[in-house]
Amino acid sequence: MTEPYILVLYYSRGGATADMAQQVARGVALVPGLSARLRTVPAVSASGEYVEDGIPESGPLYCEMDDLAGCAGLVLGSPTRFGNMAAPLKFFIDQTASLWLSGVMIDKPAAVFTSTTSLHGGQETTLLSMMLPLLHHGMVLAGLPYSEQGLLTTASGGTPYGATHWAGPDNTRTLDEVESALCRALGRRIARLAWASACSGRVAS
Repeated sequence: MTEPYILVLYYSRGGATADMAQQVARGVALVPGLSARLRTVPAVSASGEYVEDGIPESGPLYCEMDDLAGCAGLVLGSPTRFGNMAAPLKFFIDQTASLWLSGVMIDKPAAVFTSTTSLHGGQETTLLSMMLPLLHHGMVLAGLPYSEQGLLTTASGGTPYGATHWAGPDNTRTLDEVESALCRALGRRIARLAWASACSGRVAS
């Protein structure tokens, strides 16, 4: 039997969102019985066509519908684009109608994360833009509770809506300790919720 996994699905251009995804995956790994499956999406052209090969040269594989259908939970990440998720991620999500019709994502826990070049560059609106299609899929959204002390001390990234990172105007500012901890907390929380749901289902059956 395949071990249940949390899908950490993201798009990254400058590398900051990819670094966040790695920290989210580390948080998932803190929960016994669950693993993290890292996946990304290819870039798209202005006309809405993929511009990269079917297999990336390095890093995680491109996500497929089966990755989504089989996950126990989802953590979705994107850099901000004018306060919205990046086009490649939106393009991929727009193709998930078959999963919506089947209802396979209903009641699975989900969360979101983002990276911006400025402190007020649309972090929260980008998170909200990623939440909307997940709500349409019937997923159960979870953010970061204020029991996470990093939310009270951060001077850069971190919101109750999801993990965030301030990459700086030249995109060279790396994740600080608080941002990394909040990413791990988000991954751990989704994994714990997925595990609790799985255990509940076994008891009920």
